[in-house]
Amino acid sequence: MISGRQNTLNGSNKNQTKLFTSTLLYLIIFSLSIEVIEIIAEIILLLNPQTQIAFSFTDWIQIFLLGIINDVCITTIAFFFMWLNLIFRSQSKYYSPWGYIIFGLIAAVFVYITFFNTIFDEYGSVVSKIVWYFLLYKLLSFGLRLFIPAIRKNWSIIIYYFILFLYIITILTNAIGEYFFWDEFGVRYNFIAVDYLIYTNEVIGNILESYPIVPLFSILVIISVAITYFIGRKTTKTINNIPSFKNKLVVSALYCILLILSGTLLNINTHFQNKPNVYVNELQASGVFKFYMAFMNSELDYNKFYVTLPQKETIEIINNQYNSQGINNIQVITDTLPEVHKNIVLITIESLSASFLAHYGNTDNITPNLDKLMDESLSFTNLFATGNRTVRGLEAVTLSLPPSAGESIIKRPNNQDLFSTGEILKDKGYTVQYLYGGDSYFDNMETFFSGNGYDIIDKKDFTKDEISFSNIWGVCDEDMYNKALGVFSKNAEMGKPFFGHIMTVSNHRPFTYPENKIDIPTNIKSRNGGVKYTDYAIGKFMDEARKQPWFDNTIFVIVADHCASSAGKTEIPLDKYHIPALIYSPGFIEPKQVNTLTSQIDIMPTVFGLLHFTYKSQFYGKNVFSPDYKPRAFVATYQNLGYLESDILTILSPIRKVEQYKVQQKANLEFNLSFLDKTDSLYLKNAIANYQTVGYQQIAKR
Repeated sequence: MISGRQNTLNGSNKNQTKLFTSTLLYLIIFSLSIEVIEIIAEIILLLNPQTQIAFSFTDWIQIFLLGIINDVCITTIAFFFMWLNLIFRSQSKYYSPWGYIIFGLIAAVFVYITFFNTIFDEYGSVVSKIVWYFLLYKLLSFGLRLFIPAIRKNWSIIIYYFILFLYIITILTNAIGEYFFWDEFGVRYNFIAVDYLIYTNEVIGNILESYPIVPLFSILVIISVAITYFIGRKTTKTINNIPSFKNKLVVSALYCILLILSGTLLNINTHFQNKPNVYVNELQASGVFKFYMAFMNSELDYNKFYVTLPQKETIEIINNQYNSQGINNIQVITDTLPEVHKNIVLITIESLSASFLAHYGNTDNITPNLDKLMDESLSFTNLFATGNRTVRGLEAVTLSLPPSAGESIIKRPNNQDLFSTGEILKDKGYTVQYLYGGDSYFDNMETFFSGNGYDIIDKKDFTKDEISFSNIWGVCDEDMYNKALGVFSKNAEMGKPFFGHIMTVSNHRPFTYPENKIDIPTNIKSRNGGVKYTDYAIGKFMDEARKQPWFDNTIFVIVADHCASSAGKTEIPLDKYHIPALIYSPGFIEPKQVNTLTSQIDIMPTVFGLLHFTYKSQFYGKNVFSPDYKPRAFVATYQNLGYLESDILTILSPIRKVEQYKVQQKANLEFNLSFLDKTDSLYLKNAIANYQTVGYQQIAKR
C-alpha cells in the first residue's frame, strides 16, 4: 500500500518535472525564435537612410555573427522575468500568517505612494502613475487570491497569460523602438535613451505626437495576442502542476548557468566594437545591453578610463594655453576701457544646425530672419557645439568648460554654487534669469540654474491667457518670447541691467506649432517646418524688441544648443557639430564675420570682452578677440571626447584609446577625416590636458 502510494508520488513528481522542464525549454525556444525578428530589424537598420554602408566582408560577418550572439544572450537574460514567475508560483504563500503579512506590506506601500511625495514624483507624472497602477494591481491580485481561494486557479491562468503577453509585446516593441531611435540618432540605444526613460512624461508625449503610435501599437497588440494564445495553450498545464522545491532548484541551476554565460559573452563582445566605422560597431551591438551600459556609466572618471599625463604637466599646459595659474585655471581678465553694463539676452535655439541657414549654403529659404540677423551681427562661421544634447549646450554657455566625460554637469549631483556666467553678471549688479517654455525639472535644469543664482521662469509661470499653443515639450516659441518681452520690460523698470537666458523648444520633434504662421502646415511635422517656425518666432521677437525702450541698451546673443542630428560614419562627425552663432547690438557692435575656429564655450567670454568687463575667471572659454586666444574646439559624445586644433581632431575614448584625424573642410560644410597612423604629440597633450584638468576639479566652485 505504502509502496504503491510512493510510486504514485514518484510518478507525479517525474511528470511535474517533465512538464515544468518542457515548458521552460519551449519558452526558451520561443524566445530564441525572436532572433528572426532581430535579424529582420538589423536588415532594416542597414537600409535606413541614416546608415552609410561601406562594409568589408569581415564587417558583414562581424555584424551578423556577433549580432546574433548578442541577441541570443539578451533574449536569455530577458527570460529572467518569466523564470521568476514560474519559479515563485506556489500555494504556500497564501497560508496564514504569511499571506496576511505580504498583503499588509503591499497595502502599506500603496498608501505611501498614494498620499505622500516620493522619488517617483521627481521624474514626471507618468512614472508615479505607472508605479501606482502596478501596486494597485498587486494589491487587488494578491488580495483576491488570498481571501477567495476558489478563484486562485483561474486567476493564476489569467495572470500567466498576461505576463506572457507583456513579455512578447515588450520584445516586439523593443524592435520597433530601436528602429525609431536609429532613425533619429543613427546609433543603438545610448545615454540619450537613458534620459528618455527617466523623463517619461515629455518623451512619451513626444512619441505620441511624432509617430502613428495608435495604428502601429494596435498591430503589435494583435500579433502579441495571437502569439500569447498559441504559447499559452501549449503551456497552461504548468499552472496546475507546481513542481517541488527540489525540481525547481535543478531547473533554476541550469538557467542560472545560461544567465551567467550570456552576461559574460555580452561583455566579451564589447571588445570587438572598436572598428573605425561606427556603424559596424553599432549594428553588431545589442541596443538593450548598450542601454544598460549607458545607464551604469553615466559618470566616467577621467583618470580611470582615459589616457592621462602627469598632473604637473597638464597644469603647465593649461596655464600656458589660457594664460592662467594653478589647477583651477585662475585668470584675471582686465580691460583698459570702462565697463559697459548693457542688458544681455541669450537665446539658445533647440537643434539648429548651421546647415539650415542660407549663410551656410542651404537653399530651402527656411531661415530668412536669422540670415538677415547674421548680416547685421557679429557672426561666427566656424563655431562648433560641445555636444549633441541640450544640457551640453546649456553647460557650454553657462560654465564655459569642456564637456565632461559621461553625464553633463547639469545632470550631476552637487552642481550648485559653480563659477558661471550668471555668477559674473550677478557680481556686476545684473538681474539673472533663465526662461524656459517647458517644465524646468526636465534635464535637471531647475536644480542647476536655481542652485547657481538664476531666477527661473518656466511653464508654471504662464497664465492660461499667455499660452496660445503648446505640445509635450512646452509652449511654442512665440509664447515664450512674448513672456520674455514682458519679463524684460519689468526688469528694465527696476533700473538694473538684466541677463535673460531663453531656451527654445519648438524646433524639436514632433515639430508642431501654431497654424497659419508659416507656409509649411503643422500637420506635416517636418524638420523644415520646425526650423522655419523657429526662425519666424525669432523674427517676430526681434521686431517687438526693437519697439521697447530697453532695446538700444541690449546685446542679443543667439546660438544653437546643438545640431539636429549627431549620426555619422565616424565617432564624432564634425559636420554634425557645426552650429550658427551671432551677437547683435545695432550701433554698438559692428557687423562682421568671424572665421576663426571657435568653441561654444567661447561665446559668453567674448560677450564679456565686448563689454570690457574686468573679472576673475576660471573659464576655459576665451574672448576670441583677445591677443592670447588660441583657436580650438571641443566636440564630444558622452564617452568620446574630441579636441580640434588647427587641422587635427584628437578623440579620447575609454579605455585609454586615442585616435587622431587630419581634417579637411569641404565647401558644403562637410569634412573629410583621414586617420593618422602617427600621433601628433603636441595636439594629443593639449587634448589630454584640457579634459584631464576639468576631471581634476570636476566643477569649479565659487
